[in-house]
Amino acid sequence: MTTTQLRKDAARNWNRIVAIARVLVDQGVTLQLNDVARRAGLGVGTVYRHFATPEALLETVATPCLEALAAHGEQALADTDPWRALEGFLTRTLDAQITDASLALVTAAPTDALPRTTELKQSLTTTGTELLDRAREAAVVRPDLSAADLVPLMCGIAHAVAVHGGTPADRINTAHRYLATLLGGLRAAPSST
Repeated sequence: MTTTQLRKDAARNWNRIVAIARVLVDQGVTLQLNDVARRAGLGVGTVYRHFATPEALLETVATPCLEALAAHGEQALADTDPWRALEGFLTRTLDAQITDASLALVTAAPTDALPRTTELKQSLTTTGTELLDRAREAAVVRPDLSAADLVPLMCGIAHAVAVHGGTPADRINTAHRYLATLLGGLRAAPSST
């Protein structure tokens, strides 16, 4: 929500706006504040008082997912097994990409409307880099793999799953299968001594 306490009616309106936006994003509809206001049964001014731009509203819709990923990243960093930590983080990230339509839109945006979005995206980048560095130092991942490689690889899997289609459960199963194949290729070859 916002950092200041809202009156009950304002909080109710804020929640209604975000809920309508969530539905629209899940349906693949581009957010337009006038459309959200109409669907929420609110005045356009009410929506604009809460969200100055469609991007701010979209980022608000994505915030719970980003926060959950950041929290999972903190748990992964506490895992003492570098491979398991990296694998778990990538799996959770991919699951979020497949199940939350707002995530790809927000993470692909060249700029952020909200400071919280920037903070969360930076946290995820830092976590992914640290997990990969730990895996590389433990010699459980290919030494030539860089953090910059992970984002396009994960996006590639998410795109392949979207093209593959199917039910939500089918998409998750396909994503896990594709990720397992990718992870098999990322593992460091056992040394022959």
